[in-house]
Amino acid sequence: MTRIRVAKLACLIFLLPTLGVASNLQDHPAIVVAYVFPQKGVLQPDQVDPHGVDRINYAFANIADGRMVEGFQNDAANFEELNALKRENPSLEVLVSVGGWTWSNHFSDVSLTAQSRKVFIQSVMDFIAKYDLDGLDVDWEYPGQAGAGNVFRSQDKKNYTLLLKELRQSFDRRSRTTHKHLFLTIAAGTDNEFLTHTQMGKVQRYVDAVNLMCYDYYEPGSDAITGNHAPLYANPADPKRASSDASVRAFEAAGVPASKIILGVPFYGHMWGQVANVSHGLFQPGKPVPNGYAPYTAISGSMLNHGFIRYWDAAANVPYLYNETGKIFVSYEDPESLAIKCNYVLKNKLGGVMFWSYLNDTSGALLGAIDRGLRGPSNTHAGSQ
Repeated sequence: MTRIRVAKLACLIFLLPTLGVASNLQDHPAIVVAYVFPQKGVLQPDQVDPHGVDRINYAFANIADGRMVEGFQNDAANFEELNALKRENPSLEVLVSVGGWTWSNHFSDVSLTAQSRKVFIQSVMDFIAKYDLDGLDVDWEYPGQAGAGNVFRSQDKKNYTLLLKELRQSFDRRSRTTHKHLFLTIAAGTDNEFLTHTQMGKVQRYVDAVNLMCYDYYEPGSDAITGNHAPLYANPADPKRASSDASVRAFEAAGVPASKIILGVPFYGHMWGQVANVSHGLFQPGKPVPNGYAPYTAISGSMLNHGFIRYWDAAANVPYLYNETGKIFVSYEDPESLAIKCNYVLKNKLGGVMFWSYLNDTSGALLGAIDRGLRGPSNTHAGSQ
């Protein structure tokens, strides 16, 4: 997935004042951010292409006793493997992502007081130094909301800002000694509830990027009807009128510069069962099915053209599958929809593209589409693993 790289502008950060504010570089090349989520597994050599992405967010670190800790037993080996990739691509950035949907329960507690924030931030600094990482991605799902049954408080709104501000200050102090910029990013929900419970106009001052999770707009476990789970634009027939574009516009209106918004895309699909053959299953009643989370590798290898017919939602600019015999509907992303989204990123001068998650597409087809979409058709190595 090699491409001709534009020299990173991050090295210029130390020529700028660091008044507790994250870099807000304009006219930068759109970057590619990959979440790598091996869970209990061990990353193998050549499993991650060091030239296919600009930034890796390793998921996930956990929180215990007010401190950030390793999430899985093989994290040390996996960090070593990811850092080894920098020998092939010195400009590659490796961050650790803390929290996630199931591990966000302690964020409200660690952000609650100046002392609890201090303890947590010191653990972050120790963790980053221990594994020689380039920064932190905070994936709090979500401030002021229960999420997966998490502890939450009304104070989360201001404490989220304070936590990120104080992280930035600690990062900048470390950087003045090491002369190495530490990146601070967040994973953000796309709905108005996230914006209501945060102060994004203030938050954006302290973070380098907002990874906007523009997927899961429709999920089988929470939506009684099928739908596009990562639409670029709203289909008029969609009762939710959900779209990535609407989310981007809402974050810009909340004060986040376009250059800091990283458009999230999924490397997986969602499946519904018991879906009638009306409009090929789109926006129809459906039920969750076992193993309804479908990695793109499974979709392209065992579903597409194997009883599942591909259809295109021209309004939303995304594909979907329908199996008439099994009455199964699948919402997913493919190279065509990603090419359109990359054009959207460039046209709207967004910061880049983020995807969840790298190991969901072992073929490299989706990453190749992103590479060509952002860098041009001459970058043909991407996706040819």
